[in-house]
Amino acid sequence: MTQSRKHITLAMTGASGAGYAVALLQALRQHYQQVYLLISDAARVVLATELNWTVPENPAKAEQRLAELIPGTGELTVCSKMNWMSPVASGSAAPKQMIICPCSTGTLSAIANGASDNLLERAADVVLKERGQLIVMPRETPFSLIHLENMTRLAQAGATIMPLAPGFYQKPQSIDDLYQFMAARALDHLGIDNTLIERWGYRGKQD
Repeated sequence: MTQSRKHITLAMTGASGAGYAVALLQALRQHYQQVYLLISDAARVVLATELNWTVPENPAKAEQRLAELIPGTGELTVCSKMNWMSPVASGSAAPKQMIICPCSTGTLSAIANGASDNLLERAADVVLKERGQLIVMPRETPFSLIHLENMTRLAQAGATIMPLAPGFYQKPQSIDDLYQFMAARALDHLGIDNTLIERWGYRGKQD
């Protein structure tokens, strides 16, 4: 598939739902020439727990490992959490689009309050201040008032809040189908046409 976009940032945090991030990363690598990937320490724990994947802390080794596990044509660049020289740290170089999937409520809080204590939080802050597109995909239940207030604050700042809550009208047959549903919804909001899922009202119909 012809890549229609230049670059994007994807961040993975320690919320449950590593499979969502994997499906999304694979899709993004098909549509972007460059994907910057930020992985928190807690996200590595979740990847090991949920998928039995061991992702090295060393960025170069992590890139090699993930490139083997998640095929795609777009270049994958893994950034260290404290690499302040990374392009995503500055408004002069950072991609205008960023997705955090899955997004923990701790990360949600940090971004909503402008903490920027690591590269992931700084990258999100940059996208907001540059009036770019930030999509936050939290995976938590139930939400406390604090969580909801932080989501409201981010929405008011221009972010899109997209909870990892897949639909079932497409009659999913596997967990992967649920992952694909959310990847498709994220691509929709990025303005990328995709056929990852069957659309509402089109089941069984021919073009």
